[in-house]
Amino acid sequence: MQPRLLKLTCALYAAFLLHAGTANSAERPNILFILADDVGQEVLGCYGGQSYSTPHLDELARTGMKFRHGFSMPVCHPTRLTLMTGKYPFRHGQVTWGDFPEAEAPYTWANIVADSGYATHIAGKWQLCLLRDDLDHPHRLGFDHFDLFGWHEGPRFYEPMIYRDGAVREDTKGHYGPDLYVRSLIEFMKSNRNRPFLAYYSMAVCHEVTDDLEQPVPHGPFGRYDNYAEMVAEMDRAVGRLTAALNALGLRENTLIIFTADNGTPPEIIIQAEGQKLLRESVVSRQDGLMIPGGKKKLTDDGTNVPLIANWPGTITAGQVVDDLVDMSDYLPTFAELTNSKLPEGREIDGHSFAPRLLGNGKSSRRFAYAEEAVLPKPGGVEPDGKSSGRCWVRTGDWKLYNDGRLFHMNSDLQENRPINANNDTPASKSARQDLEKALAELKNSPQK
Repeated sequence: MQPRLLKLTCALYAAFLLHAGTANSAERPNILFILADDVGQEVLGCYGGQSYSTPHLDELARTGMKFRHGFSMPVCHPTRLTLMTGKYPFRHGQVTWGDFPEAEAPYTWANIVADSGYATHIAGKWQLCLLRDDLDHPHRLGFDHFDLFGWHEGPRFYEPMIYRDGAVREDTKGHYGPDLYVRSLIEFMKSNRNRPFLAYYSMAVCHEVTDDLEQPVPHGPFGRYDNYAEMVAEMDRAVGRLTAALNALGLRENTLIIFTADNGTPPEIIIQAEGQKLLRESVVSRQDGLMIPGGKKKLTDDGTNVPLIANWPGTITAGQVVDDLVDMSDYLPTFAELTNSKLPEGREIDGHSFAPRLLGNGKSSRRFAYAEEAVLPKPGGVEPDGKSSGRCWVRTGDWKLYNDGRLFHMNSDLQENRPINANNDTPASKSARQDLEKALAELKNSPQK
């Protein structure tokens, strides 16, 4: 199967270069985008985490920029849908779990940057279709090449089932999936080191193993599955390997690394299979002296306020901690601006570029962030394991309003234990409520093309 890039003729590429004027590799950075799976802020040392060692991520934060307010949806598929399209889940209507609206395929950020001359690659997790049903799907969504495990088709960790550009790989026996995903990304960056590229590592860690196959997936070398701490260690090790590869290739100063996660930490994970029975253990992490249960699936801060780190030597000043609001709809316009790519005319999105903050010449224009509980199971499927409450929220850094009227002052009530009802409003909370009610109404009532 031919990679997407081969569809671009030399004439089109030359026309792009002419249109871009003085744009060159020095002005258009490479991007290494890393999306961890099931990782809340409390996991990382640089966010006050005390249960795990994350030296490579901590170093990226120390020498780069850490965001205090980077938001996701409470579970993975709505996050990935928002991420790829720049639009919130409710914009897409009835999209079942693990599907992608075909009308949006031409407008993903991968297609947008590929059309402007970038090489694109994704490794790890897809979760936007069952690949066995649509082997060309990642290509149509803009990726020249892919190495993606068969989501709900086979293992993702030990003895992984991996699709490489539409064909199942036959060389994975005896291998650990995350090693292969990282190797795939490194080889891609090496092969494209003389042209701009966007490499997307959609991590398998720190998600538990697939739980709906006829036979449980293989255990690791300890006769069980990796526990959460071991997966955190692998996540951090992979970040270190990729950073070291960029250094070795002489690409580090012209490569922006962005690390974030698709939702908060899980409350429990599968740790072992005994026959057909899957055993689970709880995940509780220490942060700044407090024990934090995993918040995945919840609209609380623990479920939706995820780590966000950006590192770009020579461009991003080291040691910054910023309060800009960023949510998953913002990556599409940010990547487009950084790569000098053109957004489709007349197309409206929810995202706001935070490229000015990364470039050091401003900040994001976002006034409020948004998240929703978007759960619509695929018929006959096992995910997700809950029902949508229809709840959503809008928030600033200080205040958070749910659509059921509950208001929280996040600076003094991070765990959301003390809702402020309208009849108990202070002048400050009344003002915040009015602003956020207006923002939510405008969001829900605004049509989009």
